[in-house]
Amino acid sequence: MKDDYLATALRVFANVSIWIAAPVVIGVILGKYLDKRFNTEPWLFLATVGVCFLISIYGLVVNAKKEFKKIEEDAKKNKQK
Repeated sequence: MKDDYLATALRVFANVSIWIAAPVVIGVILGKYLDKRFNTEPWLFLATVGVCFLISIYGLVVNAKKEFKKIEEDAKKNKQK
């Protein structure tokens, strides 16, 4: 039982970490590249980081809803046993 909670917590932590880090890192790299290519410093950098931040927020919300549903379903199954 304790291991189930730990596994769930680690899975949620990994998913949240990926949704926070990956889009922002991609946005930084893409923004710097686009600024150098089109000589628009810092505007495309700021725009891509902003868009990627919004993507991160969206991904976190969707992921959190899925995880809450899984936790509720597991709790219902445990109550029935």
